[in-house]
Amino acid sequence: MFRLPVRRSYPWQITTISRFRTVKNVPKLDPKHQTDSLGLPLKPLWSVNALLSSYPKPELSASTFKSLHELSALIPPEEGTPEYTKLKRELEELVKLVEAVKLVNTEGVQPADLRPFLGDGEAREACDDDSMEESDESMGRALLKHASRTTENFYVVEADKQR
Repeated sequence: MFRLPVRRSYPWQITTISRFRTVKNVPKLDPKHQTDSLGLPLKPLWSVNALLSSYPKPELSASTFKSLHELSALIPPEEGTPEYTKLKRELEELVKLVEAVKLVNTEGVQPADLRPFLGDGEAREACDDDSMEESDESMGRALLKHASRTTENFYVVEADKQR
């Protein structure tokens, strides 16, 4: 196991990360925030809500709201009701979150292989994608046999209203 050298210092001081690279001139932390012995803030310095509040609030039209309900085979609440207002506001917040995530610059970032860390905290052996595909496919086909209605390899779900 590779271990980085440990130095008891504050983040704004010169810190050796490895024998190849040194971080210098890291800006000082705001002195009005209390930190622990390692220089980590005791209270959060920002929140997701504060970050998202800087983005413009999207406006979800009534037709889009209705279309989303039709696509999910749900009946939308009546326009003007408190339930309609609440649900529309929640959907607008979700759209705002998605738009904020889409703005993140991921250029040069390599995807991480998280398979060993998924689950209950125990590392699992990574398996090749081909064996996963076969087992998922055969499992899906087995479940498809129990459906009351299918078309080709798809489940058929009855909607409450016709288009």
